[in-house]
Amino acid sequence: MTRAVDRPAFYAGGAGTGGVRDWVTLLHPPYTAWHLSYVAIGAALAPHFTAWRLGGTLAAFFLAVGVGAHALDELAGRPLQTGIPAAALVSAAGVSIAAAVVAGLLYGGLRLLPFVVVGAVLVLAYNLELGRGILHNGVGFALGWGAFPVLTGYYAQDFRLGTAAVLAAAAAFFLSLGQRALSLPARTLRRRTQAVHGRIVYLDGGQVDVDRNVLLGPLEGALRAVAGGLVMLAAAMVASRL
Repeated sequence: MTRAVDRPAFYAGGAGTGGVRDWVTLLHPPYTAWHLSYVAIGAALAPHFTAWRLGGTLAAFFLAVGVGAHALDELAGRPLQTGIPAAALVSAAGVSIAAAVVAGLLYGGLRLLPFVVVGAVLVLAYNLELGRGILHNGVGFALGWGAFPVLTGYYAQDFRLGTAAVLAAAAAFFLSLGQRALSLPARTLRRRTQAVHGRIVYLDGGQVDVDRNVLLGPLEGALRAVAGGLVMLAAAMVASRL
């Protein structure tokens, strides 16, 4: 059995057979929930709130980001070490992104067209590293996976933007920068590090040996905590509007 620390992510099922557990791992559950929370926060801030519109926006983002973007990411080097066939990943990415685009256009038409186009460009440019990877960096991630979901969630309610949406988008931008600052070293430790050797010597003479578990603990603990906190915050904000 694969040890937890040897898995490519703390939420990885560890199967690698292409079965259900691999597909669940592909969704990056805590991170997908994290970014869907931004959609819900944006919608809950809108002056006029409608639950079914939020549901549709969440479904579109789940398809485009939760499935499509992550399928494209897995095609590039198999970072999650799943056994899902490449053809299945291509199909999942194409169908889910196309479905999100069509749903957005059917719902909002020309009014939502700019958001649909920007969303599709962000997903494809970031995950396929188009334009020499111009968006595949911290700022691109924070814009596409943080600020943009908030603005879209807000706008999709009644096709207007307001100051609250801009401020919340800025908050999501900075939170996403923090997410990437934590997840990058965590991924490096899990996927590219063979061994870690070191020792912490405290002022009182106490010592602690450093290994991968010691370094991963606070990084992934913070990621879990913030993901859970944002999901609860989004749920509370939506509940207040129902």
